[in-house]
Amino acid sequence: MTQQNAARLFQAVKQDQALQERLKVTADPEAFIKIAQERGYEFSLKELESEISKLSEEDLANILNPGWGARRHINPR
Repeated sequence: MTQQNAARLFQAVKQDQALQERLKVTADPEAFIKIAQERGYEFSLKELESEISKLSEEDLANILNPGWGARRHINPR
């Protein structure tokens, strides 16, 4: 059920510009989850990551802060 909450949140974000902007400026996944919980969406970090992996590049860019996750475009030192 909580996995479905993460999916439902991403659907809601597509419709709610204010929620989209609030989530996009979060600095980390825990802050993202806290905002989601305030809106009644309960899910774990693992479930969030699972749903993120299903998003298109465009949806991902519209919802998440670009500072999240691995930075494949930067060469490791």
